[in-house]
Parts: sequence; structure tokens; C-alpha cells
Amino acid sequence: MATDTRDQVNPVRINLYSDTQTLPTPEMRQVMAAAPVGDEQTFDDPSVNALCGRVAALLGKEAAVFLPSGTMCNEIAIRVHCRPGDEVIAEASCHILNFEGGGPAALSGVQIAPLPGRRGVFSADQARAAIRDTHRYAPRSALLEVENTANMGGGTVWPLADVRAVTEVARTHGLATHLDGARLPNAVVASGVSAAAYADGFDSAWIDLSKGLGCPVGAVLAGSSSFIDEAWRWKQRMGGAMRQAGILAAAGLHGLDHHWDRLAEDHAHAALLADGLAELKGFVVEPCETNILFFDVGNTGHSAADVAARAGAAGLRIGAMGATRMRAVTHLDVSRTDCQEAVRILAEVTA
Repeated sequence: MATDTRDQVNPVRINLYSDTQTLPTPEMRQVMAAAPVGDEQTFDDPSVNALCGRVAALLGKEAAVFLPSGTMCNEIAIRVHCRPGDEVIAEASCHILNFEGGGPAALSGVQIAPLPGRRGVFSADQARAAIRDTHRYAPRSALLEVENTANMGGGTVWPLADVRAVTEVARTHGLATHLDGARLPNAVVASGVSAAAYADGFDSAWIDLSKGLGCPVGAVLAGSSSFIDEAWRWKQRMGGAMRQAGILAAAGLHGLDHHWDRLAEDHAHAALLADGLAELKGFVVEPCETNILFFDVGNTGHSAADVAARAGAAGLRIGAMGATRMRAVTHLDVSRTDCQEAVRILAEVTA
């Protein structure tokens, strides 16, 4: 029987820093150890093939490719859809602009046109207004990108009508479309809208395996067969194949089978945390839709960095996302009791 080494590798008692902090369960480790493998570059790894087929069907696309990270999914998609000098329309707080090391500019030579959305969501009218007239003085509007759920918007779920509206604008004006679905499973569970329905208007889409689904690494990018053929070319250029990656793909299959529906528990725990923090003096809590909760501690007289440091010393790891704004993210390693204890610790360190 596999040994759960969580206490050995993670001395933090409660980890709300991110859902990327999840550790593979003992059951997932067993599945990984027993996975049939082969060379994924020659499509001889049965576990990778199964995962890619599964995610392509889940997102309603023709094909998919297994990649090490969601950031790589985004960067490869941008590179395939755009030419140097092009412009990508996206919401101002999006991942591709703020958390990928300038990748769109460095790797694809494109710039981002940031739209000031509401909690990470922008409108069709905003998208339409951002599309540039075609002339030689301006960059070419080439790609429209949506992040669902919107991380920095507080885990906001895009309404399906809004997704359809902005992708229709893009389609009408000849832009390609890309869905950053790092937390798309959370959006699906929270809204009841299928992953395929959300991904329908996009030329490319992906889901992360290493967040709510609890895998140690990986993401899967999907699109048309021709898009994935070109994505493979850029995968090769950016680092090559992962060879016997079935060990990792097996974790993804296990996560899809066993950790998808339970995301509802994470959402319930985040709501419980939000209710508890709202009762604390000086805390201003933002709306919480899924597993991401933002709150402000400025009225407590403490900075976010100070609160994070004090909480860390008390066994709670949590994110400082600005001078006074903080983020807590629930996941499969966070229980209801952990959320209650986190409220107690935050009350204590800000008293």
C-alpha cells in the first residue's frame, strides 16, 4: 500500500496558498505506479493517448496534446494563433498578461490589449470596441482570450451567455479564440454548464490537472487536428516530448474520474471561509463563487505581507496579493475543520 508522505514534505498544517499545492492522494500514487507507458512522442504511450482522447471529447474538440503546464498551453496556443506584431484581446487581470513572465511578447512577439472587466469578465461591447481597424499603422487584432474561472477576479464563473457573446464578436471579425481553462472544472461544477458547452466557441481550450484535480503536474490543450499538429511542432521546439509520460497521464485520468465532482466540496469550504472572515473585525471579503476567496485586511492595521507571515508562523499558509489584498484557495487537501481553524488563526494574528 502506498504511503502518504504529506506530513513529511509539508510542515504547514493548513495550506490555502493555492490549489496548486495539492498533493497526490495515496490512490493516485498507486495508479501512477501501475500505469502502462510508452514513448508519447511516437504516440505509443497508452495512458497519454487515453488522457488526450478523454480531454478532447470532454471539451468537444478533435484532438489534444499533453503538456507540462497550463502556462505552456497558453503560450503554445498564442504562438499557433498569432504572428509577431499581432495583438491579443484579454481581460486586464488575466494570467497570460500578469503571470507568464512576459511570455506572449518574448515567445510570440505579440502584445496584449487589456480590457477592464468586472471581476475578470469583459463584455461583447468591450471586445468589439477593442478590435482594431485594419491598416498598416496598427497591430492586427488576432486573438480573443477568456479565462474561466477568472483567478484574479475571485474565481468568477463566466456566464455562458457572455462567453457566447464575446466569441461571436471574435468570429464575426475574423479573430481566433482561446480559452484558458485552468479552473474550467470549477466553472463546470459551479454552473452546471458542460465543459464542451463552455469550450464550443473557442478554437483552442485546455484544462489544468494540477489544481483542483489534484495531480502532481500537467495540463491538456485541445483543438482541431490541424491546431494540435502545429501545437506539437511548438511543443517540440519549446522542450520536446516527455517520453514515458503515462505515469503523469494516469494521475490525470484518476483526477478526472475521482476528483471532478468533489470540487463542489471546495466551493462549499470557500463559502464557509468567506462567512467566517466576514465576521472578523477589519476584514472586507469579496464575493466568492468557487474555490478562490479574496479579502482585504487594510482596516485591521496590518499589511497583507505581515498577516501572511504571522499566519505562516501559526501553521497557515496564505497568499498576499497586494499591499492589503489577500487570497485563500480551497482544494482537496483542505477540510471544513481547516477552514474554521484558518478563521481562528487570522483573527488571532490581526487582533
